[in-house]
Formats: sequence, structure tokens, C-alpha cells
Amino acid sequence: MTSLSLQPKFSLYPNNPILHFQPQNKPQIIIFPRKIKTKTKCSSIDPQQQKQQESYSKKKKSVGESERGVDPVGFLTKLGITHKAFAQFLRERYKSLKDLKVEIFTRHLNLQEMASGFEILGMHRHKEHRVDYMDWAPGARYCALVGDFNGWSPTENAAREGHFGHDDYGYWFIILEDKLREGEEPDELYFQQYNYVDDYDKGDSGVTIEEVFKKANDEYWEPGEDRFIKNRFELPAKLYERLFGPNGPQTLEELEEISDAETRYKAYKEQQKDDPPSNLPPFDVIDTGKEYDVFNIVADPAWQEKFRAKKPPLPYWIETRKGRKAWLKKYTPAIPHGSKYRVYFNTPDGPLERVPAWATFVQPDAEGKQAYAIHWEPPPECAYKWKNVAPKVPHSLRIYECHVGISGSEPKISLFNDFTEKVLPHVKRAGYNAVQFIGIVEHKDYFTVGYRVTNLFAVSSRYGTPEDFKRLVDEAHGLGLLVLLDIVHSYSAADEMIGLSRFDGSNDCYFHSGKRGHHKYWGTRMFKYGDLDVLHFLLSNLNWWISEYKIDGFQFHSLASMLYTHNGFASFTGDLEEYCNQYVDKDALVYLILANEILHALHPNIITIAEDATFYPGLCEPTSQGGLGFDYYANLSASEMWSTLLESTPDHEWSMSKIVSTLLGNRHYADKMLIYAENHNQSISGGRSLAEILLGQGNEKAPHSKELLLRGSSLLKMIKLITFTVGGRGYLNFMGNEFGHPQRVEFPMPSNNFSFSLANRCWDLLEKEGVFRDLFRFDKDLMKLDKNERVLSRGLPNIHHVNDTNMVISYIRGPLLFIFNFHPTNSYERYCVGVDEAGEYQVIMNTDERKYGGEGLIKDEQCLQRTISRRVDGLRNCIEVSLPSRTAQLSNSCRCTN
Repeated sequence: MTSLSLQPKFSLYPNNPILHFQPQNKPQIIIFPRKIKTKTKCSSIDPQQQKQQESYSKKKKSVGESERGVDPVGFLTKLGITHKAFAQFLRERYKSLKDLKVEIFTRHLNLQEMASGFEILGMHRHKEHRVDYMDWAPGARYCALVGDFNGWSPTENAAREGHFGHDDYGYWFIILEDKLREGEEPDELYFQQYNYVDDYDKGDSGVTIEEVFKKANDEYWEPGEDRFIKNRFELPAKLYERLFGPNGPQTLEELEEISDAETRYKAYKEQQKDDPPSNLPPFDVIDTGKEYDVFNIVADPAWQEKFRAKKPPLPYWIETRKGRKAWLKKYTPAIPHGSKYRVYFNTPDGPLERVPAWATFVQPDAEGKQAYAIHWEPPPECAYKWKNVAPKVPHSLRIYECHVGISGSEPKISLFNDFTEKVLPHVKRAGYNAVQFIGIVEHKDYFTVGYRVTNLFAVSSRYGTPEDFKRLVDEAHGLGLLVLLDIVHSYSAADEMIGLSRFDGSNDCYFHSGKRGHHKYWGTRMFKYGDLDVLHFLLSNLNWWISEYKIDGFQFHSLASMLYTHNGFASFTGDLEEYCNQYVDKDALVYLILANEILHALHPNIITIAEDATFYPGLCEPTSQGGLGFDYYANLSASEMWSTLLESTPDHEWSMSKIVSTLLGNRHYADKMLIYAENHNQSISGGRSLAEILLGQGNEKAPHSKELLLRGSSLLKMIKLITFTVGGRGYLNFMGNEFGHPQRVEFPMPSNNFSFSLANRCWDLLEKEGVFRDLFRFDKDLMKLDKNERVLSRGLPNIHHVNDTNMVISYIRGPLLFIFNFHPTNSYERYCVGVDEAGEYQVIMNTDERKYGGEGLIKDEQCLQRTISRRVDGLRNCIEVSLPSRTAQLSNSCRCTN
């Protein structure tokens, strides 16, 4: 019988490219460093020498740790902060992280495998004409798949008993074998593999399996190397002859005393000294006779090198693989594409059905129907084929925040394809370089905006299919736009049938039990971040969105909800004690550190943004220096400040000092700040957008509306300009606010009779001249300003003039000079502000220009000003400018004089 010998490799990850034939264009697998347990070899070493070796090993280890530069309190030292309790907390947190990694490595090969659970969990087509299903439900006693493919029978496709069906950690495994078509014979090869993408493969060439195996053995092995494969008993016979000679004893009674191993070895070598050279492995085993001794292997170095260079005969094995056409001819799929299914559990409290936790496409319950997962395995001609490469990460982020469902003009839920064709070109035209989506991950209730997530691995079926979302991302990349996702790992929906709550019948599967397992005010469930399997689920979810949909980054939503047991609903004074007391969830912090480490190691260009109202210390510091490792943090205070000023404070009482201090945020991390004048929260969370506050419904024909529109548009432009240019390297705008969308967002819900009248965007306002088109023109030029002048990436602004009485702010950022007059009535003809460089300053942008809907009060001759050699605001020179009320201007230093 002919056999094909392969180098064995076993893993629970059959789809991992590291374990299979890997084309040259596949990305290189990253192996994370881990502790390696070494086996000690018994030998006669002098005790003193052993102590010296141990001492050297300890020194080497300490040097290695210092070289890695890991300092759990490094960022405190850098900032000159001394706080004993918080420093001790950071050290304990670092120890918890190390202990967690040790625990992870007891069950996973490396951290990449820890974050790749989607490769085996959920529903996957196996190469051997079957579908594998795997899920985690430690509280269940029985597991089966039910769906329209098996008549919703809980017994037809069930997990086998014992370890063939589930393991000790609570993972269940079900195999759905493809059904052999009538008249077809079973595969000749037991482990016959199929290529489900291409119609034809090498196995369809007509060459028999015996011919392939014979060809492999004839071409792969050199003369003599396959000797022991063809003659299996030759090796033990030779060993027996070597020990006892050609006429050795046949029974135990005839067996005489055996001499020691070294004597036998020397005698054998003496007998074989004149033997001709051979291709057989020249291995000799020496047993010193000691108990628990590790055998010494003596081998020829040249042969060892030759053996290591020999690749396994995978190409011959691939020649046996057949194509999709052969598979469809012989089998019908066990679960066809588009099939509806759920997972059935038998629990101590009785049977229950759930939507699988790792399902990638889900239909939430609507119109009284129960929720179900959809098996998504489109045929090759329907599967989306990627065309574009993600753009490089820019020096500054100009993010356009979107919600697909409300992105259309009509009163209905918009689709992915609508967004791709209509909104993406607008985003590109507006000058943004990134889009950030909210509400993409599947959620049961539309009115929750997508924040009560039920299925973390599924795109929302309201907007289209997974292939539609892939097309959206691909087209965005083709336009040079990064794609960011608002991810909710801080809590989860409390729904049971479709969500994760009581998934296996127990109350503590994915979430904490008791009060800690529920959000203090929102009724959502809180993840159990200290559980290894929950971490496996969450980390794999992050990696899934990047691997499957090529997402370029994440904004982690509402970190305060997960970092504290009070969910962030407490008063914070800024004392570091508040960040290390008994209300802080250390497990949640360790999860965020681990998530950032893994994401940035696997995907170096990934962007992570922290949304934390409490601004936890070290948010954007490297994890090696005691930080959490985020690239940006969102300054939530700025948008709240503008809403408060506009709604509650008269114009003449605005504090310039407060505006500046709020916009600057934490100066230590100003370059890591993502800032916005308003985001979706102002429009959606029961509030009003800034445009709705300032412009009302935007009716330009209403009585006395001209003055109101002038005030509103002037303040909107000034607010955008100062927020954009004072902040860090990131700016965010919510869809529609770039042209001052006049209406708030209100999702259909019982309180409004499920009306869609406010769940859309009025794009038609851009088609006619007026205040909205003027505001859009200003916003577009603002984005162009950063693209041409690189304003956001120029470092921190030098704010040298803040006058609360005159309500004037002036600052310098790079070669650009910004001057704002927020006074509602006072204009200044020759207002003096300091500048550093002498020369001429040319006004390049003015909020009062007519093309932006202004009055054009600054004339052309006033746009060029020469400096005066007089010290003002602590600077060597100054200029005198014309400052109409409620206007701002931006000047560029165009020429210097001696």
C-alpha cells in the first residue's frame, strides 16, 4: 500500500494560514513573546559552577527586562507626579497583566491565537466537505443546532457525548456533514479536501490518488530515505540484532546479562567502522544508565542541516484537493447559504434557544417574530472581492461621524449601498479623511442608536448584507478615507434570546452576577473582564472587524461605564485616589491594555480612540510606561461647554478664559486629543444641535430672521474655527453639522408613533444658495486649510492673548495667527495683538467674508498688515487689526524683515 508521509501539525485552528499552504502574498504571522518552559538536562555539573550559571541567568534576566523598557509607573515619573497609592496600584495592575498572560499561555499558543477565536468559533466550512460549529456555553448540558435546514429539530445535529462534543472549559463542537447526492459514491480518500471557491482544482485532473502518492514517494524521497517506510519491521529487527547479534535469544530464559550502554555503543561502532556511507539518518542514542536521564543524541551535523532544509511534501497533498464543481456534483451542503438557525441548549432550568454568540449575520426579532442567525456563505460569484488598499494613516484626523440608517433624505432606514453611492462622495468633497460609523454592530432596538449591542460579530441587517458593508469600506478606501468603528465593549444589551444575557441559562456566563452585572442606570449588562473566555470573545471581536472588514480603527465607547463599578456616575475632583480606589475595575483596565497591545502588534497602523468622560490617567501613554496605550482621547468637555454657553449663558457673559482652558483639555496630552464642537450626542440624546439652537428651523423668510441668522451663522463659524485650530491632531464632525443641519435627530419610537420624520438628513439644503450652503463652504475651506497648512499636526498653539473684558482671543500655531472677537456688539478698528516674527501678515481666512454668509466688513486693504516693533503680550512685535464683532480672522506670516 502506498502512503504519503507528511510532517504532522495539529491545532484547533484549521483555517489559520500558519498551518497550511501559504501563498507568498499572505501577511507574515506575528508571534508574540512568551515564557518558554525549558527541560533541564541531567548531567554531572559542579555545584559551584551551577550556582555561577544561575547567578548569570538572573543578571541576564534583569538586564533583559530593563532593556525592554517596561516601567509600570513610567508616565508618572515623566510627568513628575508623586502619589504613593496610585503608583502602587499601577504596579499591582502590571503584575495582574503578567499573571493574566501566563494564564493565557496555558491555553493558547500566543496572544494572536487568543485574539483569533473567530477562526474556529461560530459556523465555518471545513475543507473536508462539512461545516463545523463551535460555541461557548459552560452552563449547558446539551447542545444542538436547530434551523430550517433540519426542520428545527433539536436532536438531528447535536454535539457528541464526551470530549468529542465538548471540553472541560464549556466549548461545544458540532459537525454538520454534507449530504451525499443520490447515486454518488463516497470519496476514495477518507480525508478528501475541497476548494469551495474555484470550480476546478488539481484533484480534478483525472490523476488517481494512488498515482499522486506514488509520484510523491518517487520524487520526494532520496534513495534510501524511504526504506523504513516501506519496511516497517526492519528497524526493530535491526535494533534487536544490534543488541543480541544475529542468533540472539528468543525467550527471557535465554536472555543473559546485558552489558552497559557505553560498552555496547563502543563495540557497535567498532563493528561498523568499515561500513560504506548511507543516506539513512546517522543517529546514535547513548544511555548513561542514570534514572530519569535524558538520552544524548549523537548526529551528523551535515545530515541535520539537510533534514531541516527538507520541506514537507504539501504540494503533493494539494494535488489531491478537488474543486467546487466536484463538491457540488457529489454533495449537497449540510446548511445552505442563507439558512436560518439558532443554537439549542438543555440547561438545569430547562431547554432554551439562543442566537449564537459568534454569529456573523443576524435577523433581530421584528414584527413579533423570533430572532435567528443567518448562515452567510455566499457563492464565489456573489462574494465581494476587495479592490482597494487602505490609505496611509494621516498626520491629522478629520473624522466625519456617520449613522447609516439616518443618512438618507427620505423618512426610512437607509442602506449601506445608499450611503456608498450618495454620502461617501460628499464626505470626500467636504475634505474629511476618515469616516467613523456608529450603530453598525447588530442591535435589537433601532431607537438605541446602536449602543445596546446584541451580536458583536454581526453587521446590522437593517442596512444590508455583510457584502454590502465590505463594498462600503472598500469604496471609502478607494476615496482615500479611513474607516473607523464605534465599538461598544463597555456593556451589552440585556436581551436574552438575541443577546448574550443568560446565554447558557446561567446568570454569569459573559457577565457579572448580582448588582455588578447590571449598569447602574441603563439596565445593560456588564462584562466579566477577569474571565479568560470573555477576554477571548472580546479580543477576537476586535480582531474580527479588522480581519473581515478591514476596519482601520476603533473608538471605544463610554469607558467610564466599564472602568468603575459606579459606571462613572460619581463626582470627580481630579484626585488620583479616585482612580485607584475600591470602585475601580482593575480587570477592565487590564483588558484595555491587552487590547491595545494586541491590536498595535497585529495591525501597526490601527487607530484606537478612548471616549472617557473621567479622563483616566495614562489613557494615551504607552502600555510599557504604565499607560493604557490609546492613540487618541476624545475631549468631551468642549461640546458640553458650547451647548451650555449657547443655551444658558448670554453672549456678553461668555468667559474667554474658560473657553481656552476647556478647549486645551489636558496640556500633557493635547497632541493626542480628538476634539469636536458637537457630535451625535447633542442631536440624539434628547438635545438640540448647535445649529438648531442658533438658527431655529432655518427659515430665512421668517420675520426678523436675518439678524438671528447672521448671529447664528457667525457664532457657528467662530465656534468651529477655534475648536478646530486649538485642539489636538484630531477633529470630528457629525453628519450634517458641516452645513448646520437645522433639525435634531429623533429615532422612531413609541413616544413619536414610530415616526421617521426626524430620522434623516436634509441634503437638499445644499442645493440652493443660503446660510446652509455658506456654512458648508466655510467648513470645506476649514478642512482644506488643514490639508494645505497642516494646522492640526503643527504642535500646540501659543495662546498669548486672552482678554475677558474685550472678549478677544489670539494665538499662534506655526506660521498662522488666529484672532477672535466674541463680543456681541463691540468692534475694534485698530486692535493690537503681539506676534513673534516681524514682517507682513496676510489675512487668508475671515469668518465675515461674503462667500461664507458674512457682511464683508473687512476691506481688501485691511487684509495685509505690517508688524510694529513694540513688545505686546510678551512678544517682540505686534500688529494692529480691524476686528468687527463676532468675527474671526486667520493670517499667515508671509515675509520677514530685518
